This record gives sequence, structure tokens and C-alpha cells, in this order.
Amino acid sequence: MATRDWQKSSYSSTGNACLYVSAPDSATIRLRESDEPETILTTTPTTLRDLIRSAKAGQLDHLGAL
Repeated sequence: MATRDWQKSSYSSTGNACLYVSAPDSATIRLRESDEPETILTTTPTTLRDLIRSAKAGQLDHLGAL
């Protein structure tokens, strides 16, 4: 996937640990982290929305203790 297809998250700071997002079509969202750009997570808009809502609601806080 070409570099121009990826958009840096507005929440990412300058330097390392930046999140990049690509939506090649309306049914697919791809995520990658700047330190490992060859590792790409592919999901759907619905699944990503549900994950973000769960995180905002604190439903995933227990995972930080692992």
C-alpha cells in the first residue's frame, strides 16, 4: 500500500509511536504503528467503533493489569 494511502492520527505526537489509518473502501479499516509499519491490523468500521466505545467506557481497563 502506498504511503499516500495512510493518514497519521491527529492524536499521535511527533516522533515515534504514531498510529496510521487507511480506509481503502467503506468496509475496511487498516491500522499500523510507525515503529512496525509492516504489521497491519485490518478491521471493519463497526468493529473498530465498538472497540473505541468499550475503551472509552472503561470496559477494557482490566487489560492494563495483565
